[in-house]
Amino acid sequence: MQKGIVDNMAKGVVAGYPMVDVRVTLIDGKFHQVDSNDMAFQIAGSMAIRKGALDAGPVLLEPIVEATIKVPEKNLGDIMSDVNGRRGKIMGTEPDDGYQLVRVTVPESEMLRFSLDLALHHAGSRQLPQEFSHYDEMPAHLAKTIIEEFQKQHEAAQ
Repeated sequence: MQKGIVDNMAKGVVAGYPMVDVRVTLIDGKFHQVDSNDMAFQIAGSMAIRKGALDAGPVLLEPIVEATIKVPEKNLGDIMSDVNGRRGKIMGTEPDDGYQLVRVTVPESEMLRFSLDLALHHAGSRQLPQEFSHYDEMPAHLAKTIIEEFQKQHEAAQ
């Protein structure tokens, strides 16, 4: 049974991503002399975790990175607006010899073009190294798109 649960958790039930922060407890089970075998228990575990996960209302999580942006003081408002437009949060600012160091947390997917956009639109600004911060719930409208695409691919494969 455990193998069926673990395998299904690794595949995920919503969009093909692994499930995290899940605890499974077996409450009851029966053994039948003829029908009970390893494969039957794996299938039962797989079906149980799938139903339980879907009933629990799972959400997609996305990686959030922490970064520091060095920006000329005159561009501070533009950068703050840009970060907010990328679903980011301003964690703080501090002056640095005519510049501002802006500490932000932003979804990793939103940071992919950020360095390029900084160079193109905000002369003198640059992003300093970033690092993983945590996972956070993805907004429902973005998750819906990913889930629908996964379901289309999954149906096409069958």
